[in-house]
Amino acid sequence: MKNFALIGAAGYIAPRHMEAIKATGNQLLAALDPSDSVGIIDSHFPDADFFTEFERFDRYVDMRRRAKNGGQIDYVSICSPNYLHDSHMRFALRSGAHAICEKPLVLNPWNIEGLQEIERDTGKKINTILQLRLHPAITRLRNQIRSEVGARKHDVDLAYVTSRGRWYLHSWKGDTKKSGGIATNIGVHFFDMLHYIFGDLQLNIVHMSSETKASGYLEYERARVRWFLSVDIEDVPAAQRESGQRTYRSITVDGEEIEFSGGFSDLHSRSYEEILAGRGFGVADCRTAIETVASIRTSKTVSFGDSGHPFLTKKRAT
Repeated sequence: MKNFALIGAAGYIAPRHMEAIKATGNQLLAALDPSDSVGIIDSHFPDADFFTEFERFDRYVDMRRRAKNGGQIDYVSICSPNYLHDSHMRFALRSGAHAICEKPLVLNPWNIEGLQEIERDTGKKINTILQLRLHPAITRLRNQIRSEVGARKHDVDLAYVTSRGRWYLHSWKGDTKKSGGIATNIGVHFFDMLHYIFGDLQLNIVHMSSETKASGYLEYERARVRWFLSVDIEDVPAAQRESGQRTYRSITVDGEEIEFSGGFSDLHSRSYEEILAGRGFGVADCRTAIETVASIRTSKTVSFGDSGHPFLTKKRAT
């Protein structure tokens, strides 16, 4: 049984990490969050210590490390806002623990070398959650693509709309310096998935970028990808919106829909199983996706033609 601490206990994704810690037979000893709206802990680890101040949490972790009685923290799970991930991973490793960090691992690719250096210095490992790589439908598609004779390019359309209320832009998620912007905050795992399936990235063009939506064109070794991301409910297709649906996800390969709406419920637990078995995804695995979103964030938009996503061409037509 391994001892865990968790940073960012009040966040949206934290319960999945608590569930994964419990499902893998381990224990959460302590959690940290500036907000005290963390009653969800009671459903998983009611005896866990809780801190709202980092300094007290730091002292607790260090006390356990120095006691050398087997009660040290083995892993720190990090669910904090994106811009804090880098600092919290460094804290974990310097405290003698491995890190399990939500995506995006970092906001900028130049931070990757620093993390690899601290891994070498401490002998501890940084793991990240790239759960789509473990989804059975994605695994099947990757195997199919990689088994093809020759490296022909497939035509891929990706659309992901996950509508958010007015609160979104007033939170850290609406601050590009803290979240990395929409492509980073809601799209980074899709960009990692595309790289994982279709190989090295060769071209990255941005057609539209705003606080609430972004779109562009990516070319990989084995794919030409038109992509569209949004948190605006108006981008949910009318038929789905009228039925009360607030999210929309579609990925087609050569015109054929890839169905992977199911199978998500246990992917964090699967990720933890792989990490604990020494087969987790590390810092180097994240590089292409981090480089992709950083480029999207800083690139100038260009006009689109046939390479524009259908959602863009539809908007222009109306």
